[in-house]
Amino acid sequence: TRLVSDWSSDVCSSDLISGYAFYNCTSLTNVMIGSSVTSIEDYAFSGCTKLPSLTIPNSVNSIGNYTFSGCTSLTSITIPDSVTSIGNYTFYNCTGLTNVMIGNSVINIEDYAFSGCSKLSNLVIGSSVTNIGNYAFSSCTSLNSVTIPDSVTDIGSNAFYNCTSQISIIVGTNNTSYSSVAGVLFDKSQVKIIEYPAGLSGNYTIPNGVTSIGNYAFAGCKQLTSVIIGDSVTNIGGHAFDSCSGLTNVTIGGGVTSLVGYAFFNCTSLTDVTIPDSVTNIGGYAFYYCTSLTRVTIPNSVISIGDHAFYYCTGLTSLTIPNSVTNLVGEAFGACQGLTNVVIPSNVTSIGDNVFWDCTSLTSVTIPNGVTSIGQETFMYCYSLANVMIPNSVTSIGYQAFAQCALTNVTIPNSVTS
Repeated sequence: TRLVSDWSSDVCSSDLISGYAFYNCTSLTNVMIGSSVTSIEDYAFSGCTKLPSLTIPNSVNSIGNYTFSGCTSLTSITIPDSVTSIGNYTFYNCTGLTNVMIGNSVINIEDYAFSGCSKLSNLVIGSSVTNIGNYAFSSCTSLNSVTIPDSVTDIGSNAFYNCTSQISIIVGTNNTSYSSVAGVLFDKSQVKIIEYPAGLSGNYTIPNGVTSIGNYAFAGCKQLTSVIIGDSVTNIGGHAFDSCSGLTNVTIGGGVTSLVGYAFFNCTSLTDVTIPDSVTNIGGYAFYYCTSLTRVTIPNSVISIGDHAFYYCTGLTSLTIPNSVTNLVGEAFGACQGLTNVVIPSNVTSIGDNVFWDCTSLTSVTIPNGVTSIGQETFMYCYSLANVMIPNSVTSIGYQAFAQCALTNVTIPNSVTS
């Protein structure tokens, strides 16, 4: 009896290579798969770090999830025409993979299928593929050319996220779903931006006529410095500009009504943003960790500011919340450690949990008459907060609401029952 991890080669002659069959066989250097094999299941060769090459016979019609993930020595692979689907994470982090041929019978390339294949430079997608999954080719940092056939009707979020080369996306001439302009991937009618190549740098103006920016469309575009969003745009998708660390300035057009969750998440160089008076909602985490943001104008049209919307915006020193806002929710301005002064509008009736948590420079706050509840840990760790007036409308003060503050004198009104 030999441990599988001690094998240097093996011949598979059955019709099935079962899940985890050679999982983490780190000494395995050679595999010959017999022509009777029709299915290779989940994790079958995952973690075989010394396996340099592999031929998949035409008899195979099914390749499972994570099947070759982490095969870091694998340099090339040909998916035969018999295979119809490439599973989730199938070649995830195959960092030595330089060449892939995807057969013409493949219909689906699932989520993260080739994510992290950092040496993959050229890719030809078979003519039967209809679906490219979320993050399918993300972090393929050497990828410079992709041909998307006419058959493709669905490209998932962040399919080419963090492909940092000057990637060229070529779309089939008769494609009914997608088009490409200067490397930017659009829907066919060019009213929605699907993906902006991370390798492109400088300024970008959203073309007139575009109405929608897709989820993750610009995510990870570290060399993008400025964006002008025209009035034709009505929708900015979730994570649209996530981690655009070089982005310093954004102009948002008057057609946008909502900034959805994570829209400008982790844009650490963003210094200034003006939100137009068409916007009624700022979603959760919209400007989370925008550490260089020094000024933000929130218009009177905004009625809702989501949780963590401006969390850890350490460059903000002052803030005016408009009267249109009635409720402040969890950690909306938490860890804004440069914030010294806050005026809470008169229409606010509730200050939620942790809203100003860890605002270490906050020296004073005015709570308007009309606020009925102050949540848990709302001003916790506001080490500089020395003065606060609690109005007669307040009935409830939450657990540790003012813990670790510098308060020397507090008057609790008779209205407070808890």
